[in-house]
Amino acid sequence: MKTIKRFFLFAGILLMMGPAEAQFSSEALKYTQFLNFLEHYYVDSVDAKEMVDDAIRHELEKLDPHSIYISAEDVQRMNEPLQGNFEGVGISFNILHDTLFVIEAIPGGPSEKVGIRAGDRILVVDDENIAGVGLTNDDVFRLLRGEKGTKVTVGVKRRNVSKILYFTVTRDKIPIKCLDAAYMATESIGYIKLNRFAMTTMEEFMEAAVELKAQGATDLILDLTGNTGGYLEMAVELADQFLANDELIVFTKGLNSRRYDYYAHQEGIFEDARLVILIDEESASASEIVSGAIQDWDRGIIIGRRSFGKGLVQRQLQFTTDGSMLRLTIAKYYTPTGRLIQKPYSEGLDAYNSEIFQRYENGEMMNSGDISFPDSLNFTTLKTGRTVYGGGGIMPDIFVPLDTTEYTDFYGELNRRGIINQFILDYVDMNREKLNKKYPSFDSYKSDFGITDEILNELAAYAEKQGLEVNSEEMEVSRNRIILIMKAFIARDIWSTNEFYQIVNEENDNFREALKVFQNWDPYHQQIVF
Repeated sequence: MKTIKRFFLFAGILLMMGPAEAQFSSEALKYTQFLNFLEHYYVDSVDAKEMVDDAIRHELEKLDPHSIYISAEDVQRMNEPLQGNFEGVGISFNILHDTLFVIEAIPGGPSEKVGIRAGDRILVVDDENIAGVGLTNDDVFRLLRGEKGTKVTVGVKRRNVSKILYFTVTRDKIPIKCLDAAYMATESIGYIKLNRFAMTTMEEFMEAAVELKAQGATDLILDLTGNTGGYLEMAVELADQFLANDELIVFTKGLNSRRYDYYAHQEGIFEDARLVILIDEESASASEIVSGAIQDWDRGIIIGRRSFGKGLVQRQLQFTTDGSMLRLTIAKYYTPTGRLIQKPYSEGLDAYNSEIFQRYENGEMMNSGDISFPDSLNFTTLKTGRTVYGGGGIMPDIFVPLDTTEYTDFYGELNRRGIINQFILDYVDMNREKLNKKYPSFDSYKSDFGITDEILNELAAYAEKQGLEVNSEEMEVSRNRIILIMKAFIARDIWSTNEFYQIVNEENDNFREALKVFQNWDPYHQQIVF
């Protein structure tokens, strides 16, 4: 009787709906009946939750590459990078020699407040030994993350201290930084690198921008290479810092979402500055909104390689039954000229995910002439009438090829296995006091420190111990690249990622091209922008 009543309830709802809604509700009823049949008649037990989860995932894969299902267990972890914080003890760490190694106690965080510092090894958590037991990143998150206000006691081994030191840490909200670096590239050019567009992006950007302005920045390099995107609203706010009032930044529309236009509406801190934006094949979503708007309004110069090509907007919808979520594509976004940046995905998820590799195979990373756009995807900028392109990312104004001359298989293995990073963690741990004494400031380190042949030989010996056979010829080809990365990693471990990028940017072709553009602004200005 209960089943019959449920059927008539559904039937009554169907009568009040249109054909499309009725079709979906009818199929939902059918799937519910299918699960009921399994529950009451199937020969073996069935995990209904797993079956439904798998069905949702499978169907989403047929829709588009960016609609995804997030299980209840993964919701918090997936949202943390966009929320801009998590709750925990406030350390950045690495697992070195099966031991939890503290790279940094986040400034102002709960671990730093109780005295935990870089180089400490956490051996015990709440009386549980965690050293030499096959520790994983997930284990660390499980042990050290937790609700704000809860406490955890850790036992720490510190170099040159014989006994274990115990600290009780009160968990708190820990920021996840969107800003990797902000510094003065020259006396008048500021540099800001953002890695994502999260809730805290504009707060971090404005703090850095105000500081750069105070140091004399009149021009800006905005580095969005590797920026995988995030909140559309944060992209709009950032673009608003460069565009004039009432200039369209982006618009969105979809079958069930009416068109919505986003305009600049406030005076931006760098609205009158000369602007260069750096992008590459990993710049996606929100970073493409910013660079697309700047390009369409002829506002600045885009340098690098064609961006990823994600022009779909997602909304998070929560299932009330268990707290799981659907990140569902609800609209497409278009740049001010009407360009859809989304690259094709009709060939399926595997082809979509391998498209970047296909660009490399086709030579697009090295030669802009190998990139073709059909005439139907040509658009005209809003001030000068230049041709720009849609249908697969933002094509930069100045193309910078991928330089692979110093990349070898040996260097690739060093990176993939994390050998350089692990070696530097050990090196800094053993030499931290000596380095701090000899190089009291980053400027002195940057100008005076060099990677010696002795250190390179130690790296080679370390690689051998890690099971990587050293190819001396390839190591020599990659020598300068290895030296650069080692010096940058040391700077990161002693100071921060800000100093890391000050080192690597010295050999960054995109960055150097940006400086070249500023030095010869008028010719570029006339030829490319105005």
